[in-house]
Amino acid sequence: MEAEEWGRRIRAFRKLKGFTQAQLAGSLGISLSILGEIERENRIPSEIMIEQISRVLGVTVDELIKFND
Repeated sequence: MEAEEWGRRIRAFRKLKGFTQAQLAGSLGISLSILGEIERENRIPSEIMIEQISRVLGVTVDELIKFND
């Protein structure tokens, strides 16, 4: 999956679950700037990061990679 697809879906789930960028970044133990880069499609999250994000947001990795076609 390309960075833009991850970023868009991570941002959408973050907002849906009521997290600010700062809250999610803090829960993940990463800087706000790194999360911002992921959401803005400037950084591709590692597999481990994707798993951590899905766990914190309470969604499955499959939900993060599903497309809304």
